Amino acid sequence: MSHLSILSFKYNLDKLRSKAGRPLGPGRPVGRPLSARDRQYSDLSTYKPDEEEMKKVFNMIATHPRGINKKDLQVLLERLGKADAAGEARRMMCVADNNRDGYMDLEEFMEVHRNGVQLGDIRRAFFVFDRNKDGRISAEEIMTVLRNLGDNCSLEDCRKMVREIDRNGDGFVDMDDFMAMMTRSRRKPSAVQH
Repeated sequence: MSHLSILSFKYNLDKLRSKAGRPLGPGRPVGRPLSARDRQYSDLSTYKPDEEEMKKVFNMIATHPRGINKKDLQVLLERLGKADAAGEARRMMCVADNNRDGYMDLEEFMEVHRNGVQLGDIRRAFFVFDRNKDGRISAEEIMTVLRNLGDNCSLEDCRKMVREIDRNGDGFVDMDDFMAMMTRSRRKPSAVQH
């Protein structure tokens, strides 16, 4: 389900753009380090994205051999329903295109994700798919979002995706399922031993 990883891409660019630093939240003393307990429940917890997954996402977005350009980002943002897609795409390229050649190559794309994906970003991605805001994602909702992103998948393909992720067998992806899917380490299957 590498399609879902596209959504974290935009949020990582936003974080890079606002490196000036934000307050950690109300009532939190400035400069106090986060404890393990704080991180467990905090949107500041980060997860390292899988490199192979990120390469797939890069290849889905890029329409040019040199990489992702401003138009690619604009189309992606328009499909996700962003109001000022052109302006946002321009700002994103200003942050990510380090060599200023007009393209975000794979190395620049990976740099956006160098520090991982924050838990809050994963939650926001969940709500992009949860179109009716009932706290769970159906196969129909996945199909709608993926079609908006230009992927013409069938409802049966989307049902298969849900079955792969749905741990309680209710036919939906809830927040726990989504978090597990987005943060699991992806390993190559080991050989079956007899």
